Amino acid sequence: MAAEIQPKPLTRKPILLQRVEGSQEVVNMAVIVPKEEGVISVSEDRTVRVWLKRDSGQYWPSIYHAMPSPCSCMSFNPETRRLSIGLDNGTISEFILSEDYNKMTPVKNYQAHQSRVTMILFVLELEWVLSTGQDKQFAWHCSESGQRLGGYRTSAVASGLQFDIETRHVFIGDHSGQVTILKLEQESCTLVTTFRGHTGGVTALCWDPVQRVLFSGSSDHSVIMWDIGGRKGTAIELQGHNDKVQALSYAQHTRQLISCGGDGGIVIWNMDVERQETPEWLDSDSCQKCDQPFFWNFKQMWDSKKIGLRQHHCRKCGKAVCGKCSSKRSSIPLMGFEFEVRVCDSCHEAITDEERAPTATFHDSKHNIVHVHFDATRGWLLTSGTDKVIKLWDMTPVVS
Repeated sequence: MAAEIQPKPLTRKPILLQRVEGSQEVVNMAVIVPKEEGVISVSEDRTVRVWLKRDSGQYWPSIYHAMPSPCSCMSFNPETRRLSIGLDNGTISEFILSEDYNKMTPVKNYQAHQSRVTMILFVLELEWVLSTGQDKQFAWHCSESGQRLGGYRTSAVASGLQFDIETRHVFIGDHSGQVTILKLEQESCTLVTTFRGHTGGVTALCWDPVQRVLFSGSSDHSVIMWDIGGRKGTAIELQGHNDKVQALSYAQHTRQLISCGGDGGIVIWNMDVERQETPEWLDSDSCQKCDQPFFWNFKQMWDSKKIGLRQHHCRKCGKAVCGKCSSKRSSIPLMGFEFEVRVCDSCHEAITDEERAPTATFHDSKHNIVHVHFDATRGWLLTSGTDKVIKLWDMTPVVS
């Protein structure tokens, strides 16, 4: 009797649609043009390019514009076709793109910062341009007059910027690992609060105005989900990268978070599951399972004539334990640990197979991602990497 051939299960993964190449240096930021087969990019090589898909199927620049300084960031508003570009010299330059995306007309320049502009947001409803710079300044300008409306000094260089139009709250993440929330008025701002959960600098922020949740990515390889609207101070940690998280995007219609990083990983997180906060790590001078002293507890070591042990912590219960009492590893996806982490022996026995079921999918972009843009209407994801290449992905197999 012939052996029955079992078909392999189909692996759902992003489909690479296009590689856009031609930049001489790193593309710091790029966006997909809505309702067009086009991409707008700004690069360290001082160029602004609008790439349109030709009959050959390749993307070629319809606009190639050289700026006086390296282009560090950008903000594009599709309704007005207003393009705001942040430069290494601290200037923000604004242009209007023509309807056919073949021409860009200069509008105005803002002398916004003393050094490199790190992030820009254009808020059409308020006619504001928000920005952060390496001068540790957050500033906002009137987009009609070009006048500076106000500013705030951050504790470190800011690398994440988000804005909630309904409450006029601005979220600023910086290299110290801190997130600052300000309430903006027309010409003044009020500090609402600051919070910190990362052990490394904040590298990316993403705001969901519907669920009122803020996501922060960090150089510590983690993402934290901050429940701002719930008013309970809940912070959920997500561990799914082997290098710094450099870009975040959120698909509201499916409640999936997309995180990308220096490891080339594109991770799709299901945020529709009820997740648990990771416990605080408990302090103890001895193992909370076997009572063996830790190596700094000289008195107990002397009294019991025992060698001091190194302290560890169970990621599930937070107890301080020795290596012998935490010899097992397990993934705990509902706590955000998609990779195996240290747990004490009793917690390892209690974790069920259902609790180990993954809540995220992992995909390799094959380049070190520095920026992403997600077009929810088509399900397309743009990634730009340190390899100077822009990639366009069809995410509908995994974001659905």
